[in-house]
Amino acid sequence: MLQYFEALVNFLWGLPIIVIILGTGIYFTIKTKFFQVFHLKHIFSETILKIIRKGNKAESNGEGLITPFEAVATAIGGSVGVGNIGGVATAMAVGGPGSLFWLWIAAFVGMILKMAEVSLGVYYRQKDEKGELYGGPTYYMEKGLGEEKGHKWWIIPAVIFGGGIFSTFFITVQNYTVSEAVSSAFGIKIIYASFIYILCNYILIIGGIKSLGKLAGKIVPFMCIFYIGAALYIILININNLPETFKLIFSGAFTGTAAVGGFTGAAFRQVMRIGMARSVFSNEAGWGSSPMIHASAQTDHPIKQGLWGAFEVFVDTVIVCTLTCLVIIITGVWNSGATGATLTLSAFETGMGTASKIFIATGIFLFGVTTSSGWYAYYEIILRHLMKSSPKLKDGILKFYKVFYPVPGFIMVVMATTIGMPGSTVWLFADFTTAVPTFINVAVILYLSGTFFKLFKDYKNKYILKKEIKLEDRIPIFYEDKNN
Repeated sequence: MLQYFEALVNFLWGLPIIVIILGTGIYFTIKTKFFQVFHLKHIFSETILKIIRKGNKAESNGEGLITPFEAVATAIGGSVGVGNIGGVATAMAVGGPGSLFWLWIAAFVGMILKMAEVSLGVYYRQKDEKGELYGGPTYYMEKGLGEEKGHKWWIIPAVIFGGGIFSTFFITVQNYTVSEAVSSAFGIKIIYASFIYILCNYILIIGGIKSLGKLAGKIVPFMCIFYIGAALYIILININNLPETFKLIFSGAFTGTAAVGGFTGAAFRQVMRIGMARSVFSNEAGWGSSPMIHASAQTDHPIKQGLWGAFEVFVDTVIVCTLTCLVIIITGVWNSGATGATLTLSAFETGMGTASKIFIATGIFLFGVTTSSGWYAYYEIILRHLMKSSPKLKDGILKFYKVFYPVPGFIMVVMATTIGMPGSTVWLFADFTTAVPTFINVAVILYLSGTFFKLFKDYKNKYILKKEIKLEDRIPIFYEDKNN
């Protein structure tokens, strides 16, 4: 049975989805004249450096539930997590060092893809009955495909996308990966670790999206600095092994990796597939998740928030995932036969000693909690859109959802430990739940690319080229402006 499921996942993450991700990403890259490369300085200047200069303040003329930084902190909390630690470790275990190269390629096109989907999410957002702004892929499917393009079939991709996203509600790896790490580091049963994890989830989600944004703004920067610092230390003390590490990465990317030690060996197609899949699961570029929280940010131009999307991918994959992979390769444990968070913990323990295992497990716990709380916000936004015409029913379901949300993750841990499911099998489920919504969302982004390019041109003229926009050349900055 498992081999058929694995074949299905390989098919879903086969040529079609890889072509649409790479093809769309390259198209956006060319149309924006390699914006994520030649204007990387501008991306940083208008995101994290702006926060450092001015503090966590809202845009002066922008509406929204949370500040831009709280939005990106929640989104990074939702993406910089178990995918970066357990996910890329599994990529190393299954696809070998060459998988990292394909993570980089997916991140390169992912920066502009995420910038586009976040910008569209903000552009097509709408107010609910309380005047609060929400948005995301289902919103730009309804308004972009339905209202603007006149396609009555917009509901079909919206339902498929929403169903794909909600499948991760029931088939989730966050709790399993975190509990596995905590169990390994502290020597407690994985079930007990899982129970502690869901208690922390309840504490975080009780205050809703506004509360999550404020909390993420405090936790996420700390955990990123903590993890990056530890990884850099290991790389520096093993700097002599770095040339051989990069040799393994580039040679394995195109030729596959022969079996070594506990490693089973990987063909080129497997290396490419696993690298692409883990990149999307990790940085969520094209997945359609992050636009849901970014749409609630206070901003006066969609592209301004879109820049944060590009920044997310850079931090998530180019920095955090890369450091995780380098630590696993440079310490020589990538072919040990271990997978998931256990492999990452083994790498840090090899590089820094036994005590580091506890510190990194604590970091993984923080990563996992913020990931779960970030995804809580995504599911809530889809539910709000689904039941926007029934406020009373919506409030009742959202209350039930808040209570039930952590339960499926705990059930997944119980099932995995009861039947002895290995970590690599758990990550097969993660790949399955990622593929369908990603394919739908990227196809819709491509179809609505004209809107993004208009917004991009307007932003570039105003804020980069500093041109004075003539009255006849001005465009509506938000979809709702077209109707006013």
